[in-house]
Amino acid sequence: MLGNISYKNILFIALPIIISGVAQNVINVTDTMFLGKLSNIALGAGGNAGVFYFILVVSGMGFTTGAQIIIGRRNGEENYSQIGRIVDHCIYFMLPFGIFLLAFMQFLAPDLLAIITKSEAILDASIEYLNYRAFGILFAFINFTFIAFFVGTTKTRVLIYTTIILMLVNVFLDYALIFGNFGFPAMGIEGAALASVFAEIAALIFFIIHTYVKVDLKKYQLFGFKNFDKAVFKRVLKVGSPIMLQNFLSLSSWFIFFMIIEKIGEKDLAISHIIRSIYMVLMIPLFGFSSATNTLVSNLIGQGNSNQVLTLIKKVVILSLLSTAAMFVVVQIFPLEILGFYTNDIDLIESSLNTFTVISFTMFSFAIAFILFNGVSGTGNTKISLLIEFITISIYLVITYYIAIPLKMSLPYVWCSEFIYFGLLGSLSFIYLKWGNWSKVQI
Repeated sequence: MLGNISYKNILFIALPIIISGVAQNVINVTDTMFLGKLSNIALGAGGNAGVFYFILVVSGMGFTTGAQIIIGRRNGEENYSQIGRIVDHCIYFMLPFGIFLLAFMQFLAPDLLAIITKSEAILDASIEYLNYRAFGILFAFINFTFIAFFVGTTKTRVLIYTTIILMLVNVFLDYALIFGNFGFPAMGIEGAALASVFAEIAALIFFIIHTYVKVDLKKYQLFGFKNFDKAVFKRVLKVGSPIMLQNFLSLSSWFIFFMIIEKIGEKDLAISHIIRSIYMVLMIPLFGFSSATNTLVSNLIGQGNSNQVLTLIKKVVILSLLSTAAMFVVVQIFPLEILGFYTNDIDLIESSLNTFTVISFTMFSFAIAFILFNGVSGTGNTKISLLIEFITISIYLVITYYIAIPLKMSLPYVWCSEFIYFGLLGSLSFIYLKWGNWSKVQI
């Protein structure tokens, strides 16, 4: 249970989440790095298919984020026995939903990609990647359920070990399966997808073993798998479903963003996926702090300390800005070296520099906006957070399309639309936290 909102306590809870945030990003980054060594086609296709897959994964993750918020509230109330029921009902939902999305990716996604992809080469490679990558969604969904439990109860240290396992398995198998090293077949883009699936399986095995060995199952009534309780499920769905839709909208906007850039050209698409991969690395501390904000806000409200929520958010924003400043310095000193991790193409590296500069500055607006936005989610009023996301994304995509297609402006200017997105997201979230009636929300 959250004892206080000192910087030290915030970091104690947030740092393992930040390190665990490396997990999904490491899969994305290593795939991008290795595929960049193959070709621009493989890089663009793996990037597009990866974003498409991530849209579906993160949409499902919205349900477990809702569960995490409720677990945080019950943890603050010291109502521990209800936590296991919430976890069990997460699994009841996530497994069949994962099977549904797996079938969707196998049978319907190729036709959808064919409609929105201009390049035949990128389309063919994207389908090859997705055919294997789709199977990872089942394991990813159960991993998210474990993460919801450990973050919601503020026992976040285990996430560090899971992340290390995920990283090691994915990097090793990427190197082995993409290029055919260590006696493995050279599978190219399909090897990258298969490596990611096995990494998620390894993480899940560790979660299961750790939970049974280290967690007091009786205290939380974990894995009792009693009869389905409609009231518990409706409570989680009420909080989680707006986040599911919100995540879908957010990631769909990224997918549409890259589809817009794909209309500009294959080179711009390759540059953008390199930038996206670096962007995701820079976001890791901010995603960690934002996830911690969800849980800490919910815990505080559960303890009856709603009056401390804005103070907590202010402190998390300061920590986020400091971490962003540190990464900004590194980016400014070593831009060529960082881009060189992703491609050997000198022209591609030089063409990426201006866009790289743009996203290094947008991170500061991200550091403020995303913490405020997750503070809104942490109050439990996820319908408001969905409305904020919808308004922001609608304006963002219209502006992005106008800059890229009618105005035909260069890639760095297209990426400047990120300032619009974070400016709106942060402003609307701040207005609700400052003047909204969120302290009385019951979950």
